[in-house]
Amino acid sequence: MDKSNIYVVYMTAGDKDEARSIGKVLVESKLVACVNILENMTSLYSWEGRLQEDREVVLIAKTTAEQFVELKKKVASLHSYDCPCILGFHVAEGHPPFLDWIRESVATEALC
Repeated sequence: MDKSNIYVVYMTAGDKDEARSIGKVLVESKLVACVNILENMTSLYSWEGRLQEDREVVLIAKTTAEQFVELKKKVASLHSYDCPCILGFHVAEGHPPFLDWIRESVATEALC
């Protein structure tokens, strides 16, 4: 099976509650197979001409290229940030049973 349709998605949130809420919606709506939530990240960035330093929470999700478009829309609609970080990375290779599990977890009935 073609591995090229698997994506890892990197996102950030303002706190653990927001990250957990977004993650649950993504899993329950079958837009992702799973979400990892990593707390206590420090972000340094320029926003509106000023250097910012904030604590954020990282979400790492596994999905397919087909679901990524809807994932971006859903996260943007749920997120508290004006400009949320949502980055998709193509997975070139992986453990075949795990890649299959991702595909099966996000497959809609129309795709089955």
